[in-house]
Amino acid sequence: MAFSYQALESILARWSGLLVVALLAGCGTIPAPVDRAPTTALRATADSDLARIADASMPAPDLSGFRLMPSGAFALDTRILLVQRARQTLDVQYYVLQDDSTGRLLFRNLRDAALRGVRVRLLVDDLYAGVTDPLLQGLAAFPNVEVHLFNPFCCARDRGLGTKYVASLFDFSRLNHRMHNKLLIADGAMAIAGGRNIADEYFMRNMAENFVDMDAFITGAVVPQLASIFDVYWNSPHVYPVATILGPGPGPDALRREFERRVDDGDQMMAVTLPPIDILGYGPLREDLDGGRLGLVWGKAMAFADSPAKVAATSDEMARMGSVTMNVFDLVVAAKSDVLLSSPYFIPGRMGTDAFGALRKRDVKVTILTNSLAATDEPLVHTGYSRYRVELLRSGVDLYELSPTRVQRNKRLMLGGGSLGRLHAKTAVIDGKLVFIGSMNLDPRSASKNTELGIIVDSPQLAREVLRIVHISKLQSAYRLRFGPDGNSLQWLTMDDDGEVILSSEPDSTLFMQIQNQLLAPFVPEQQL
Repeated sequence: MAFSYQALESILARWSGLLVVALLAGCGTIPAPVDRAPTTALRATADSDLARIADASMPAPDLSGFRLMPSGAFALDTRILLVQRARQTLDVQYYVLQDDSTGRLLFRNLRDAALRGVRVRLLVDDLYAGVTDPLLQGLAAFPNVEVHLFNPFCCARDRGLGTKYVASLFDFSRLNHRMHNKLLIADGAMAIAGGRNIADEYFMRNMAENFVDMDAFITGAVVPQLASIFDVYWNSPHVYPVATILGPGPGPDALRREFERRVDDGDQMMAVTLPPIDILGYGPLREDLDGGRLGLVWGKAMAFADSPAKVAATSDEMARMGSVTMNVFDLVVAAKSDVLLSSPYFIPGRMGTDAFGALRKRDVKVTILTNSLAATDEPLVHTGYSRYRVELLRSGVDLYELSPTRVQRNKRLMLGGGSLGRLHAKTAVIDGKLVFIGSMNLDPRSASKNTELGIIVDSPQLAREVLRIVHISKLQSAYRLRFGPDGNSLQWLTMDDDGEVILSSEPDSTLFMQIQNQLLAPFVPEQQL
């Protein structure tokens, strides 16, 4: 999920009425930064089973171990497993933590961990936090728990995104920057990072639509790097304790009772159902932990993240300096043989389009998988991408667009029920050995507006696994773009049971969708996409 452009449409549609409400109510401001003692990650010790297993599994102290998690069920089960087995500390950081069955499942297990003495630090971006305020307040009312909000809104928190922004109209520049990072660290020894937020649709549990996503279970040398990144955010002046923004509430006892009412009954009580193996042939991580040794892919890795101070950058150029986007792009432009990129929101811009063209002139193969118009949940982003499609194709870039209906038929992706599928995985493979896994999209918002987190791994074996996963989506769930016989019009190619299918217009989309996008596109600068 990127910044919500549905929210932008809502603002445009209801602007006058909301503006009147805002002016009548007065525009609020957040409190001054809180003066609080910094806290830091706790070191892994032998008192933790997770730490002992991690140490026993590590082939060398400078290596990091990875297990990709393309399956939503395995990804959720692994998170809950780490929370349940943690004995010392849990550091949790997310852009979205929803009040649904998946969010309540995590909330409940974080509470249980705190009650058995685990120190819990939960950091959530405030863009979507309004609907989860009662859960955030309630969790913070338990001992051993701190809950913080990143770059918070002052008011109208439960009124929807459009109203929240209008109520803070004169603070838009600050609020237009969000923390997009996703990270969970257990006992300083094991972590999960990648593209998934915490909501049903990221774990194939939504009946209407789900995201084809990927993150990784991680241990080894890179985990302390991730812990240091978390500390930088946790102690940032852009982070506020939840009580500072929401107030003390009705008191700890009442907050805890309301929290327990929400999380201790309902769908979240159901166990996560796992198939025997995932798309890569891995079984549940529980089996490895029970056996005392992890079966992982090992390599040298480096974690990096944008500074939380990016939200205060006074220009896009300043924000991009040293960003995750620029770090990844530096590796891409230095590629020698091939580059594969998976990005749900893909707007290369002039600089990116020229860079991909330069790679093709050096005979570097470039393959990009992104969402089709019908698959994306942010149609305006597709408009930004479509401006560059023809030029990218002319330069020799291979373009693939995910089809929401073809994903439904791809049984290997384990999509729930008859739901539509949307791409959300953010990965890259460079020269068959360098792998990027993280939260970054290849768009201007990731480069200059949102903070991001990523990991680069030097591992040909891990690269082969990422390529295998992306190729399954590319070949079985996507359209390949090419030029028609006239050399100018676009065609979308796919295969069905009767052979090759060739389409000459945006597949799976309605004429209304196409016209609506064209009408809205001029109102949004590309740098906001």
